[in-house]
Amino acid sequence: MLSKANILKSITLLYFVIAIIEAVSEYYLYKPAIFVLKPLIPLILLVLYWLESTQRNLIFILAILLSLITNVLFIPNTPICLFYAIIVFTFHRILTLYLIFKFQKIKDFIPLLIATAPFLLIFMYLFTETVDIPQESFYLIIIQNVLISIFAGVALSSYVMNDTKQNSILLISALLFVMLQFVVFIEKYFLTNEYQQLFRLLAMSFNAVAFYTLYKYVITSEKLNNN
Repeated sequence: MLSKANILKSITLLYFVIAIIEAVSEYYLYKPAIFVLKPLIPLILLVLYWLESTQRNLIFILAILLSLITNVLFIPNTPICLFYAIIVFTFHRILTLYLIFKFQKIKDFIPLLIATAPFLLIFMYLFTETVDIPQESFYLIIIQNVLISIFAGVALSSYVMNDTKQNSILLISALLFVMLQFVVFIEKYFLTNEYQQLFRLLAMSFNAVAFYTLYKYVITSEKLNNN
């Protein structure tokens, strides 16, 4: 009989194999594989979390389910689906930030503000330089820029103030999410007719690794809280 550790390793391997196939499918725009594999990736991550976690945090489960819905909405690649995907992902980001603040227990907000500022500056610069943003998505993207900047700021300030395994994993996850948002923004609004296949491959790769790292951060944080 397989041990729990071996089952988790097998599912983790399956997760990355499917993520690689999905990323390649994005590059070649192979829709049948995309329709099946893109929603499957967060589902496998959810199974991993359910098996490994002793707490099974409802907030994290909801956040992963919202990422699943976002993945589905990104498949058609139409303006209306993109609009709804941004709405759903905004709620995902709010839940994720709530969970991170719950785990990090930040007492001094000055380092957080200092760490957040450069990320906010970069994303707002990109935003102001882009002229093709739909009117209905205008404020949603501003909110997204603020949320990802806070996420990155929390991760960076926590790592600088206290270099632990938990904070190291959070920083890696945050940087991957920053790269994901950067790539998606460039693909959808900046270079809309150039390098589409490459950007979609990069976005899917960052997405898979970022969410897996976030899952590892949650598991590590839960274990530390238990101890």
